[in-house]
Amino acid sequence: MGLKTISILGATGSVGTQTLDIVAENPSLYQLRALVGGRNVGLLAAQARQFRPELTVISEESLLSELRAALAGTGLACAAGRAAVLEAASMKVDWTMSAITGVVGLEPALAAVAQGGTIAFANKEALVSAGDVFLHAVAAAGATLLPVDSEHNAIMQAMADGNAKAVDKIILTASGGPFRTHKYEDMRAITPEAALRHPVWSMGAKISIDSATMMNKGLEVIEASRLFTLASDKIEVLIHPQSVIHGMVCYADGSVLAQLGTPDMRIPIAHTLAWPARIATAAPRLDLAAIARLEFSEPDETQFPALRLARAALTAGAGAPTVLNAANEIAVAAFLDRKIGFLDIAGIVEALLDQYGAPPVPDLAAVLALDEAARASARQLATARAA
Repeated sequence: MGLKTISILGATGSVGTQTLDIVAENPSLYQLRALVGGRNVGLLAAQARQFRPELTVISEESLLSELRAALAGTGLACAAGRAAVLEAASMKVDWTMSAITGVVGLEPALAAVAQGGTIAFANKEALVSAGDVFLHAVAAAGATLLPVDSEHNAIMQAMADGNAKAVDKIILTASGGPFRTHKYEDMRAITPEAALRHPVWSMGAKISIDSATMMNKGLEVIEASRLFTLASDKIEVLIHPQSVIHGMVCYADGSVLAQLGTPDMRIPIAHTLAWPARIATAAPRLDLAAIARLEFSEPDETQFPALRLARAALTAGAGAPTVLNAANEIAVAAFLDRKIGFLDIAGIVEALLDQYGAPPVPDLAAVLALDEAARASARQLATARAA
């Protein structure tokens, strides 16, 4: 495997830092051209000093002077703000990690796609909020998409023979989060602290709450539909508390291929980073004898209505998934700020889906406009519920 040029968008987040860990373990294989971080100047500067990219960018323009001071004497170029983020994303590289969370990551992801390289993406909004627009851009540029989410990466690996026409269905597994055994009414009193304590994965606050509501699995159903060109009824979700099997593909001949591994994001990141080859990681090795048993059950969509709402948005199509994602982000933030209850998250999302329906979103401008409008409506509804 020859030297591969790479850029990392979202370098200071969980996925970005783990990507750099793998790069550090394989310094002869990768040349870093661009690093883009959010607000963590100290970490971004440390990364830049270690990996010496051509360009280091902080998303928040007001932090540029702090970044310059942190990089003083290094000779490293740095910049800040939206235009600089897009410049970094547009740099010609072999492989880009697209891991800027939220809708703010859409434009950088599209800028990277336009270069026609390989895009490893951990930004759900690319395929949820702007699925048709994003996939059209990928096709137009001849870019290659590699999913970083463990579930979609697992499906990709299980479909490696390219025999997609023989697929009966796929199965995405879910840990069930911290409340899989709770009764619905008991979930009214759930606090942010309890919801953030995921039993298996170590993740950021927003995705931890999405796991607790199972909205993350709903968003993954939408992503899987876009990625693998499958209708909702061809995508099954199973609760699997051990999080050992990350995805399964069921074929027409009765075969079921599963991808297994420890619940460690370095595994799917490394798969995309080295693809189509493979490289070693320091992730713990799977010990099935120690785990002893693997359990599965069907999710209760009454207990976890977010999964039902995501499927409804996927079926409705057009801008419905955009509304779903926007409303959920605002509702999750309001819950973390203790302005609404845990069950209000799904309630706000459902109300917004009813209000907006499935308006057309033919381009990025339409996606962003609908996203902004849905967020404003969700804030109003969250404020009303908090009163």
